[in-house]
Amino acid sequence: MELMVKDKSGKVVETMAIPDDVFPESTNIHLLYLAVKSFLDNQRLGTAKTKTRGEVKGGGKKPWRQKGTGRARHGSIRSPIWKGGGVVFGPVPRSFYHSLPKKERRQSMLLALADKMADQSLSVVDTLDLTTPKTKEAASVLKTLGVGEDQKILCVTAGKKESIIRAFSNLPLISVKPVNEITPYLLLKNQVVIFEKAALLTFLEVYGGER
Repeated sequence: MELMVKDKSGKVVETMAIPDDVFPESTNIHLLYLAVKSFLDNQRLGTAKTKTRGEVKGGGKKPWRQKGTGRARHGSIRSPIWKGGGVVFGPVPRSFYHSLPKKERRQSMLLALADKMADQSLSVVDTLDLTTPKTKEAASVLKTLGVGEDQKILCVTAGKKESIIRAFSNLPLISVKPVNEITPYLLLKNQVVIFEKAALLTFLEVYGGER
């Protein structure tokens, strides 16, 4: 499989050959689901908390005597069946964190990249470095690459480059991430993915090296 490498003016400067055996033989939709679910679960804070009847303030006195009133017997106004009472089986602080095995994480990354390549929504540029970190220049680069600003775009850089992040920060649908921070969720969420050549080589070396 070959990918065209363009410069910031949109001109093809070279082609990259990617061996077909780098990617899994078949698309595992369930594995992609697990990878996305793992990422989203790990973003949850898990801080939701309700009070049980033992934690709600008040209710120490029996509201009325046990017998002779004609009403149902009650021992506390903080019982779960009373307004303002405790909550039964409510949420408590917990961690939602879980991770996939290393082999499954690697395969899910390759599957997500293969999906973008199959949709022809993957572009490779030699570098995204800009002359000046200006939004106007960043928008011009996207236009020459044939990408609209109304699309969700992920730009993957070889490392954390503040100038590129600053230039694209005013474009609301565009995010810039170094290659070591991307996930299957980010690859699948965005309509278009733009890789720097060095970033794609690093990606293939890390995730396509062992199979």
